[in-house]
Amino acid sequence: MHEMGIVSGILESVTAVARNAGASRICKVNLRIGDMREVVPEAMALAWEVLCEEDPLTDGCELATEDVHPESVCNACGTVFSHDRFHLRCPVCGSADTRLVHGRELDIVSIEVEHPD
Repeated sequence: MHEMGIVSGILESVTAVARNAGASRICKVNLRIGDMREVVPEAMALAWEVLCEEDPLTDGCELATEDVHPESVCNACGTVFSHDRFHLRCPVCGSADTRLVHGRELDIVSIEVEHPD
């Protein structure tokens, strides 16, 4: 389950930022996750719940995700097109010479914290 590693890395990043900012608690983490990352939402939620409990700073922290669907550009004709994870051919010229421009994101968009005062 690679979601456990993903969540562990996210929590390391956000807890370091929150501690440096003097936060007493992280309330919410907002992520953007590309479909091409092949993250299983249920596994992500379970890993989040389990790992957040390990630190009082993150205990009870909410996870909000935004899905990013794949979008590519055709290197042959320049068409920009949306697609699923498996159909990467250009719908205009049929070329397989395409470049993914969106869909692999795994971005921490923002965190919401509480301060002791």
